[in-house]
This record gives sequence, structure tokens and C-alpha cells, in this order.
Amino acid sequence: MLTGALATPLFSQTSGQVFAYAGCYTTAQRHAHGDGIHVYRMDRQTGAWTHIQHVGNLVNPSFLIVSRDQRFLYSVHGDEAYATAFAVDAGSGFLTMLNQADTGGANGVHLAADPGDRFMVVANYAAGSVAVLPVRPDGRLANQIQSIGLQGQPGPNPKEQTSSHPHHIVFDPSGRFVLAPDKGFDRVFVFRFDAASGKLSPADSASTKSSAGSGPRHAAFHPSRPIAWVVNELASSVTTYEWDPRHGSLQPVQTLPTLPPDFQGENTAAEIAVAPEGRFVYCSNRGHDSIAIYSTHPKTGMLASVGWVPTQGKSPRFIGFDPSHRFLYATNEQSDTIVAFRVDSATGGLTPTGQVVQNASPVTVAFAKA
Repeated sequence: MLTGALATPLFSQTSGQVFAYAGCYTTAQRHAHGDGIHVYRMDRQTGAWTHIQHVGNLVNPSFLIVSRDQRFLYSVHGDEAYATAFAVDAGSGFLTMLNQADTGGANGVHLAADPGDRFMVVANYAAGSVAVLPVRPDGRLANQIQSIGLQGQPGPNPKEQTSSHPHHIVFDPSGRFVLAPDKGFDRVFVFRFDAASGKLSPADSASTKSSAGSGPRHAAFHPSRPIAWVVNELASSVTTYEWDPRHGSLQPVQTLPTLPPDFQGENTAAEIAVAPEGRFVYCSNRGHDSIAIYSTHPKTGMLASVGWVPTQGKSPRFIGFDPSHRFLYATNEQSDTIVAFRVDSATGGLTPTGQVVQNASPVTVAFAKA
């Protein structure tokens, strides 16, 4: 399982910097031509990136996260059944592979660490399962200690909903619950999380049904209010939910399209991102190739459309903020670019900075502060 990744430092950098880590698809099965993880030093004033390292010999490092203490980076791998741990050098941002561990199911598409950085929860898309892996004190991963197969009925889409397809893992702000949107079953599953053992168990309301054929994909919480949002891949929509933080239950209150009303082409929604204080929500569109911008009601969290901004490329699978939230980045998977936008904190607007990073088949970005 360990692939013996090659790490080739290209630039040495002192501390006090921000580093960006871009993962990509690499296999012909994915119609991809990426080559691993690329590391960049970020200019905190302009948002520009400088390439400093390439970590090769990796298969589809398709989603990356950085530990809360900034010491480690973790990756799941599309179409594979393992996750990888890397050490992050505090001075240079360079990665060194530590180990790989079994995720208990094929095609891990997302992972999330618990608030104590002691356990990793993984969504296995092809296997239809959610798994828990311990994180050792030295940052290495241990093989999964729990794998839960999701139960339900497939949605009506004959191609995309033949079985369970959990696509995301997110902890609620308290760290007591875990959400797993299931694209195949049109459900958002909710689990209680035991911080001592790392084990998951169904919440009081084990799942919430989405609209038939909607394909819930990714979820995000309001930073301070009991509100969650879920972007629906197949319906190209976003749903606002009231969140019960005591029992771990969701109640849908609103659904809006992620597309302008005059768009007639094919589209799938992909990523969701929430601005600081929860004032704005952003969703990416693959087909319309845009970022939908919404303002939020300060009490209910319900959304109002602000508009759409082109991502200047094809199929933006991922969008996300840098640590300062002054910049938002879009990974255009099918046009091999990562595009930077400056965020207007007052209006939620996005303005291209002119910085376009050439990166083959990019699908994820994570940030670390040295």
C-alpha cells in the first residue's frame, strides 16, 4: 500500500509564511494527468503562489486537510482504500511522508479530524461507508477501527444513484456530531462521535431525507448559529437546515438553485464554503463553471442570491478560503488551473486577482501556517 512518494524540494523558506497544498487526480480512469501534491508559498498580501515542492508517486490525492496544530497533512486517494499522513516542516512547508493506513473501503473522497486531532473520519464513496482511523501522537495514521455501511434506498438517477455514495464528512461546531451527505441515497446521515473511543453511533435522528434525485454532496455549518447548509450535486441546489445541537437533527427550511434562471446546459454542483461570521455562502458549479454567491439572514440563515462569478476555467471541483479569508481559490479540474479571487467582506463579492496557477487536474487545496 505504501507507494514510496518522492519529495523534491524546490525552494527553501523561513517561518511566518502560509503554504498551500494542491492535490490532483492522476489516473487515466479519471481522464487525468496530474502527478501528486504540489506545495506553494503564498504571498499573504497579493494571494500569489510560488511553487516550492512536488511530492510525486501518489495515486489520486483527491482531498487534503491539515491538522489543527499545522504539523501534519492528510490525504485520501480517489479509487483507493487508504489514507496518507505527511509531516509538515514548520520552516519550509515541505512535506515528508509518514505512512499510509487502511480506510476500510474503496474511493475515499473526504476526511475530517476530530477537534482533538486524535481520530480521522473518512467517507468511502464507492464502498458506501464511513470509517474511523486513529491518529497516533507522532501524526501517523493507524488502520481503521470502525467502518459503518450506510443503509437506505438509492435515488432515482440510474447512473449516479445506484448505491450509497457518501461524499463528505464534517463535524458540527461542538465536535459531538458528524454529518455525512450521501449522494446515492439522497440522505444526510448524522452520527454521534465519542471523543474517548473515536467510535461513531447513529444520532437520535439517524438521517434526514433530501429531495429525490438531489444528490446531497457537501455540508457546512454556520460558525455560531444552529444552521447548516448542504450543496446538492445532481439538482444543482443548496438547502438551508435548522440544526438541533442537542440531539443532532436537521430540519430543511429552504432550497435555492445554484444556477441562474436562464442557464440551460448540463451542470453539477460541487463545493460549498462559508465566509467568517456566516454572512455569505459560496457554491461551485461544474458546467456553468461559476461560483454562486449568497448572503445569509442573520437569524435564520436562509439564503438570498447575490450573483455568480465565472471561475475562468472548466469544472471547479473545489473552492476554499486561505487562512485569512481574504482570498478564495477555485480548482478548475478540466482546465488545469487554480484561480485566485479577492473577497469583499462587506458584500461577499469576488474579484479575480489575476493570479492563475497552472496545475494539472487540480481537485483540492489545503493551507498551513508556518
